[in-house]
Amino acid sequence: MTESVTTTTDGSIESEQTTVDERTSAESEEQTKPEWREYSFAGEPVLSVEDLNVWYGDDHALKDISIEIPEQSVTALIGPSGCGKSTFLRCLNRMNDRIKEARVEGTVEFNGQDIYADAANLVELRKRVGMVFQHPNPFPKSIRENVAYGPRKHGDLNRGLVARLLGQDEKEAEDELVEQCLRDAALWEEVSDRLEDNALGLSGGQQQRLCIARCLAVDPEVILMDEPASALDPIATAKIEDLIESLAEEYTVVIVTHNMQQAARISDQTAVFLTGGELVEYGDTDQVFENPQSQRVEDYITGKFG
Repeated sequence: MTESVTTTTDGSIESEQTTVDERTSAESEEQTKPEWREYSFAGEPVLSVEDLNVWYGDDHALKDISIEIPEQSVTALIGPSGCGKSTFLRCLNRMNDRIKEARVEGTVEFNGQDIYADAANLVELRKRVGMVFQHPNPFPKSIRENVAYGPRKHGDLNRGLVARLLGQDEKEAEDELVEQCLRDAALWEEVSDRLEDNALGLSGGQQQRLCIARCLAVDPEVILMDEPASALDPIATAKIEDLIESLAEEYTVVIVTHNMQQAARISDQTAVFLTGGELVEYGDTDQVFENPQSQRVEDYITGKFG
């Protein structure tokens, strides 16, 4: 048995037991070649990972992961359940710090700075590298409050009674920010006349786009998404996919997905994780799906195991 760790709607952690034989009974033996993970692109990487290893207690969840992620693009992480995709995603903004038994070794650099250095500012890191979870988790507040909460908390917007008394209230700036973020999340037209309504009254797809707007409100550079459309119907999923493609014009998006068709549709590059937390292949999405270098990757993509 091996233990995989998943993130719930409120960002908490829960564990589940997965039988390796059930998950990978048809996976062939193969020696992974380093060149299968070499991916060249123009410019400097926004995220650079080297020799990353993660343990949950005695379980070695990720093994020697090295990968560079380009800016203003969509990187898809695919692979069977329990292969380490979500664990890797959480390493990119240190969400694994919240798991008591987790141990991380290796280097993760964001814009050239080691995020695991002792002096790293986690609050600032998680502003710059935001997270959208698998299930929508809006606050039980108004639509407006959901978007404005982060900038208020971080001091980017000055609101409240004291601010009004001092003549420093930034309501107009807040109104502009809320509208812009909702527009960027393709939600403004649907909610502009009910911003004071409770966000929990929105549909699932609308709630997920609201969570994306909430993430955008603190001005991130990278948006991490852990299966953001897995709980949504096909129409809502299509809207999320369109949104992801548009976001990549300005932001770097890294998405975990079990839907290989989705990865093929929306991503620029794809990383394939397989049994034992191993990154087997990484490259241009068209190349990975149409002409994979690894036989195991081809077997996984064609449905022979998973």
